[in-house]
Amino acid sequence: MRRFAAAHGLSLAYADEGEGAPPLLCLAGLTRSSRDFDHFAAALPSVVGPRRIVRLDARGRGASDHDPDWTRYNVMVEAGDALALLDHLGIDRAVIVGSSRGGLLAAVIAATAPQRLAGVVLNDVGPVIEPEGIGKIMSWLGLPPAAKTMAEAAAGLEAAFGARFPGVGADFWRDWAERSFVEAPGGLALAYDPKLRDATLAQAAAAPEGGHDLWPLFDALKPIPTLLLRGANSDLLSAATAAEMRVRKPDLTVVEIPDRGHIPRLDEPAALAAVAAFLGGFDGRSRDDP
Repeated sequence: MRRFAAAHGLSLAYADEGEGAPPLLCLAGLTRSSRDFDHFAAALPSVVGPRRIVRLDARGRGASDHDPDWTRYNVMVEAGDALALLDHLGIDRAVIVGSSRGGLLAAVIAATAPQRLAGVVLNDVGPVIEPEGIGKIMSWLGLPPAAKTMAEAAAGLEAAFGARFPGVGADFWRDWAERSFVEAPGGLALAYDPKLRDATLAQAAAAPEGGHDLWPLFDALKPIPTLLLRGANSDLLSAATAAEMRVRKPDLTVVEIPDRGHIPRLDEPAALAAVAAFLGGFDGRSRDDP
């Protein structure tokens, strides 16, 4: 992992591998890190050829610094960090591959700096987040893991999510555990800043009744080539929301990933085929470019 100086004096970690344009910038979910894209980064070149893939550990996640002010764990600040990384690397435009919260960051960038986007891949995220999924996230977000070993953690994840990921093997759950926790004295610790819970609760409390309307944020993606991948068993992004997204953006490509909940790992054959077709469908320019 490399590092760069971000806002507020933080040092953030990232990986930058491969070559080929347009480069991909991979942004992970709420508590996740660049490790979520390990399998995707390894598999994608086999279907699209050489490709530059940049992966960011957002502030407070993975190997990046924790922010002493947890109120800065928000999508505006984190979108700014993503743009700062592009600046650091001298990348004018990129395709963002955004998983869950990473997709929201892509929409924020579409609203604030659309000229930096060649395209967007939304991985199981949209402008309506289902209450069932939010409830499950809040049941564990920021809380110390009960499991003491990676084997126990893997078993717990399979018990909690196995119905939405049928047919996967033990290695899948072990891999999920190792991307969620780190070994620490006396057991396991979270692989992210527990203060993300405080930030999420505070933002929810400050939201208007009924929550924030994220459809205007999605509408910012209208001029940008966009692919939506949805886990067929997702409890965060409903089929109805995906259908409405296509109505509001008729050129949106929507692909369901079978036997996956939230979130697809992106090394599934259907996901790789969809991303390959998407990247082959444009040359890195926005539809509004001459």
